[in-house]
Amino acid sequence: MLGIGEGQEAAVPDVIVVGAGNAAICAALAAREGGADVLVLEKADEAERGGNTFFTGGGFRFPYNGLAEIRGLIPDLSDAEVDRIEVGSYPASAMRDDLFRVTEGHADPTLVDHLIENAYPTAQWMREYGGMRWVLMYSRQAYEVDGKLRFWGGMITEAVGGGAGLSDSLFASMERRGIALRYGAKAQGLVTDDRGRVTGVRVKTVDGFENISAGAVILAAGGFEANVEMRTRYLGAGWEMAKVRGTRHNTGDAIKAALEIGAQSCGHWSSAHAVAWDLNAPSTGNRRIGDLYQKHSYPLGLIVNVHGERFVDEGADLRNYTYAKYGREILRQPHSVAFQIFDQQTVGRLRDEYRIKEVTKSEAMTLPELAADMGIDVGGFVRTIEAYNNACREGTYDPSRLDGLGTVGIDPPKSNWALPLDQPPYVAFAVTCGITFTFGGLRIEAKSAQVLDTEDRPIPGLYAAGELVGGLFYHNYPGGTGLMAGAVFGRTAGAAAAKAVRGG
Repeated sequence: MLGIGEGQEAAVPDVIVVGAGNAAICAALAAREGGADVLVLEKADEAERGGNTFFTGGGFRFPYNGLAEIRGLIPDLSDAEVDRIEVGSYPASAMRDDLFRVTEGHADPTLVDHLIENAYPTAQWMREYGGMRWVLMYSRQAYEVDGKLRFWGGMITEAVGGGAGLSDSLFASMERRGIALRYGAKAQGLVTDDRGRVTGVRVKTVDGFENISAGAVILAAGGFEANVEMRTRYLGAGWEMAKVRGTRHNTGDAIKAALEIGAQSCGHWSSAHAVAWDLNAPSTGNRRIGDLYQKHSYPLGLIVNVHGERFVDEGADLRNYTYAKYGREILRQPHSVAFQIFDQQTVGRLRDEYRIKEVTKSEAMTLPELAADMGIDVGGFVRTIEAYNNACREGTYDPSRLDGLGTVGIDPPKSNWALPLDQPPYVAFAVTCGITFTFGGLRIEAKSAQVLDTEDRPIPGLYAAGELVGGLFYHNYPGGTGLMAGAVFGRTAGAAAAKAVRGG
């Protein structure tokens, strides 16, 4: 990997990219493709590199028109595999509807349009220029129905090796393309000239502070989810108790640096992507475990709090459209803890993350025994399960779609996949809130990813991509959109920065 060591005379790069996750490296690759000399600044050391990307499942959401386009990304998909699967289609109109539906209509239409128009082409570009490889998400986004693996929920592909594999592949692509990289370089501020143009980055290293000049700067260093003070100030009381799913280095430094020079804030600053996360997981991400502390099969069962009470509709929608907001609901429960409950009808369908040894779990032949072992109020729990079982009705169960098999006469309802919980042994998993990334950030112009100032004017020389861009997600989030948006706007920012610096 190219880099700048002690005693080296560093040439002024055309483009500096702040961050080294998916969005940042896509920006670096696009800038390099545009002919720019690029320097990537990574706050972490090499052992912790890659930002939140490393901790993801590696899933990408994009519109596609049937199997042919999926095979365009996965050319080694065999005929035997094809005979066993149903991928359906996911038109651009469906992706648009999903984004506006889950964000309650608040998503910026210009960002949505640019994302959807460029999502599939960017996935192709990542394969062709970046050397990425894709596979179908067999274990996470498919259920076997009538002898076929039926994919569901709009997100059906992932990078080979998940988030860790994606991160490694991106770094390998940078090395192949001759992109310089510095570890342990925290962006502390932005350097501007008298006309307000961004001309470099003020960096803090173990040796102190230095200014690094550049023709343009791209900020792609994540949100502020790992900053306890910012998290509590903007998300509200109680958020200091949330566990951080990913890197400990996403502390909002780049956002603050941009705001200090007049960048415009944007988006849902009091909201975040937050999920069900193992109760005894560490306070920040564990690189050995990755994303396997998550517990996302809750639509197949029930969720209760320590009083044994349900508090969400587990079957309100496909998992992809509820998991990123249900972490917030768990945080609001007593002691910020909840319990996912399953019986033998569904336990065989649980995702792989339920089978790791680092899991907070109990199993019992009776409901009172299960509750007592997990510290749930026994009486409240038994009453809740009895009421739920009595509210279930006959119907056709199909976990690969909204099957309409809902409860009658209880609140909250379970709108789909409502099977009576009556086949022991029963299994419970204890979870808390794991925050993934924050929704508030910087306003950008969609087609160039250039950062706008508080008067809606582009800040010369400054671009942004990834989780620190605001305006796309509000309240909730469709699974797989974060990595896809990071790649799309990273590519956009890199191409625009290279063009501005190099001309053409």
